[in-house]
Amino acid sequence: MNFKRSTTSMGIVLMTLSLVSMTSIQQDAFAQSLGMSLTATADKGSDTITVTGKTISDITDITFTVTSPNQKLVSVDQITADGNGDFAATFKISPAWTENGFYEIQAMQGVGTNSLYTMKVLVEVANGMAERTSVTESNLETGIFTPTTNNVATPTGITLDNVTAENGSTMFEVTGMTDRVSQDITLTITSPSGNVITVDQISPMLDGSFAAEITVGGPLWKQDGFYTVVAQQFDDPLYSASDMIEIEDGVVVPEFGTIAAMILAVAVISIIAVSAKSRLSIIPRY
Repeated sequence: MNFKRSTTSMGIVLMTLSLVSMTSIQQDAFAQSLGMSLTATADKGSDTITVTGKTISDITDITFTVTSPNQKLVSVDQITADGNGDFAATFKISPAWTENGFYEIQAMQGVGTNSLYTMKVLVEVANGMAERTSVTESNLETGIFTPTTNNVATPTGITLDNVTAENGSTMFEVTGMTDRVSQDITLTITSPSGNVITVDQISPMLDGSFAAEITVGGPLWKQDGFYTVVAQQFDDPLYSASDMIEIEDGVVVPEFGTIAAMILAVAVISIIAVSAKSRLSIIPRY
C-alpha cells in the first residue's frame, strides 16, 4: 500500500512539473511572437539610405512609404521578409526630395486597420544628400513600443568659435559648428550700445562647419568697445551662440589686449612693491 501511494504521489508531482514546464514554454513562445524592428542608416553626404529590420511574421509583405518634411509622398516600396523574418530595402535620394529637413520612413506590415505592425524612423536630408544616420525603432519581444538610439533625439546644437582677427584689421572672421545643416544661420552684430550694426546669412557646410568674414569700418562702427556677435539657427536656445570682439577707432583690437595690459600693470606694481620692501633700488647708486 505504501509503495502504491508513493508511486501515485510521484506521478502527480511529475505531471505537475510537466504542466508547469509546458506553460512556461508557451509563455516564452508567446513573448517571442510579437513585434518588429526597423533601422535606417546612411553616411554623411550619401544619396543612399539603407533600411533593415526584423519581423516575427514573415507571411505578410512590408510596405514602405517615405514622406518629406511637408508630408509629401516621395517614395514607395514593398518587400517580403525572408524565412527568418529579416528584411532590407534601399532608398535613393531623387530629385523629388527637394526639401531640406527630416524625411519619415514608415514600414507597415498589413493594410490599414488590419496592419500587424507599423514602424517609423526619421532621416535628415540637406541639399539632396543624407546626414549621417543610425536610428532604430523596435517593439520586438514585448509588443510594447520602445524607441532606441535616435540621432534626432540628441541634438548638440550650434557652437561659435573665438572670433579672430589681426590687430588693427578692418575685418574679422566668425567660425563655428552646428549639427543641423538644412537650415541657414543668421549672424547679427550689435554695438556696445545695443544697436544692430549688420546682419548676414550663411549656409553651413555638409560637415556642419560655417564661416563668415565681417568688415569693420564706417559710421556704424564709430563707437569704441565690445561688439556682440550672435549666430542664430531656429528659435531653440540650443541653436544660439554668441561671442564678443573689441573695436577701437574703427579697427579690431587683438583678443585679450586689455587683459594683457592689466596684467603688465599689476606685474610692474608688484616689482616696485617687492623692491621697496627688500630695500632694493631699481636705480643704482654711485
